[in-house]
Amino acid sequence: MRAVDFQTDATDGSARAGTAATANGTYTTPLFMPVGTRGAIKYLSASDYEDLGAQIVLGNTYHLMLRPGAATVASLGGLGRFAGLNGLTLTDSGGFQVFSLEPKVDDEGVTFQSTYDGSTHRFTPESAVETQQLLGADIQMVLDVCPPLPSAPEIVRVAVERTASWAARARTHHTRTDQALFGIVQGGISETMRAESAQRTVELDFDGYGIGGLSVGETREQMLPALAAALEHLPTDRPRYLMGVGDPASLVEAVHLGVDQFDCVMQTRLGRHGTALTSAGRLNLKRQEFALGEDPIDPACDCMVCRRHSRGYLRHLFKVGEPTASRLVSLHNLAWTIALMNRMRIAILDGTFAALRAETLAVWAD
Repeated sequence: MRAVDFQTDATDGSARAGTAATANGTYTTPLFMPVGTRGAIKYLSASDYEDLGAQIVLGNTYHLMLRPGAATVASLGGLGRFAGLNGLTLTDSGGFQVFSLEPKVDDEGVTFQSTYDGSTHRFTPESAVETQQLLGADIQMVLDVCPPLPSAPEIVRVAVERTASWAARARTHHTRTDQALFGIVQGGISETMRAESAQRTVELDFDGYGIGGLSVGETREQMLPALAAALEHLPTDRPRYLMGVGDPASLVEAVHLGVDQFDCVMQTRLGRHGTALTSAGRLNLKRQEFALGEDPIDPACDCMVCRRHSRGYLRHLFKVGEPTASRLVSLHNLAWTIALMNRMRIAILDGTFAALRAETLAVWAD
């Protein structure tokens, strides 16, 4: 029996609205998952996630393994209880962060240095599984090889081969029946390698499938054909997760192709620096023109921040260095993105997704 039971509630073209049942709860798709790298989203709390309607929150295996340590998280009840979350959790394998550190990679695993104290550590597919089983998230991701783009075809080929080999080892090593294990598809922007990687990953029969190694340097025009090539070979009865992608145009285009869930740090990273996502595009709240602005960030948004605060007030907070500004705009950006995903789900259920896609791309395509 699989650890995730995915049901398609409706389709509109290739876009789909679904319901996924895990051992500890159910989530609906399309879905955006906020990223709490070290067990928290900067300036936000677990109660904020609930108020936002976040169904799944991510934690990062690499960071949590180093501080406070996976055994510590396990002793304190696992990631959800440790962080005070009532919803579901997902841990990525840490592979993306590790590969950003220029590690030493071989067929058996990857050796890297801690960004905290310079100490040396090693990940193998097996140790990544063991670490994430201690962290105890509802969904864990296999360790994969994530090459930057552009990369030479031979580098992408090695990444595909190692990702496939490591996925098989992770699949064998994973033992927690209450924790889902998702495989990851690699292949750069090569449609051929994406299709091959998807097929080889599906043969291992994972609970769900991540598509990794995209939005790492390529254009959206390069990303979408590679994504479509992978999706063509992923089963319809499992969740499909496009990793690390969160700009509105890519979200709506990926849902159009059949992706179910997403994560990204963009929403909170922009928010911390004064940039808001709105129905009219990005808004830099630090600009002088907003000093006397009485309007909310987005008049079309019903989030707590837009109901209560003006652009002028938020600009003032940024200008005086008040951290509350970063918190409020981060909250808005997450609420706005989650609302966009909810609108996509409703549009798929109603058969009006094409209109919502066109509306979103008219603002965000560039």
